Amino acid sequence: MSQPDDAELPYSLLQFYATSAYPCSYLADREARSQVATPAHLINGEIYSTLIRAGFRRSGMYTYRPHCDDCQSCVPVRLPVNELKTTRSQRRALKRHSNLVARELPLIFFAEHFELYVRYQTSRHPGGGMDEDSRDQYAQFLLQSQVDTRLVAFSEDNKVRMVSLIDVLDDGLSSVYTFFDPDTPGASYGAYNILWQAAQCKALGLPYLYLGYWIGESRKMAYKTNFQPIEGLIDGRWARLGTPPESA
Repeated sequence: MSQPDDAELPYSLLQFYATSAYPCSYLADREARSQVATPAHLINGEIYSTLIRAGFRRSGMYTYRPHCDDCQSCVPVRLPVNELKTTRSQRRALKRHSNLVARELPLIFFAEHFELYVRYQTSRHPGGGMDEDSRDQYAQFLLQSQVDTRLVAFSEDNKVRMVSLIDVLDDGLSSVYTFFDPDTPGASYGAYNILWQAAQCKALGLPYLYLGYWIGESRKMAYKTNFQPIEGLIDGRWARLGTPPESA
């Protein structure tokens, strides 16, 4: 067992261990390791909020953060939503998808959501393993939670186009996972969804939207800095990251 050096982590309740090395999902030819917080049943909303601020993230009942030996490319990021400045393309995404109707649903299995998830994985992440997820694997990944998790379905013309899983924290929302229709021409569901979640933070009086990890070298993850201003957790402190080239 290894204990992180973050002063605010709840040491008295949790233990932390490092996993064995495994192939990195984002950067080819690199190995990754994770630091895992246990036991899962003690990680309630208050504790999870503390862990998020220290760079952890949740996948089902598994709470972890990168703990790689020779790589620091994964940077936890969050948006200070009251300062968010939208770009032209982001405003186009808001207009393009203004007809979407958001509906919060129970955190249970819906066959229509699973079918959309499989289509999304097959189109966007082929060969990554998740495109072959069974119903049980899908449920373990997205439908198991010890914290306050919201399942939100976005529909248009009575058809679900996008699904988001969102955790409610004491200082913000955490975007757990979003999947959407990969076949809609000209769609910008991902950008719209981040802006929608940021608006929910503001409506709830919560200052931050946590977006998981930014990896500048990974095309799949680099898009997060298109939302500005954005903060990254670097050397244990949250600080502003750079601005991308697109103008407002």
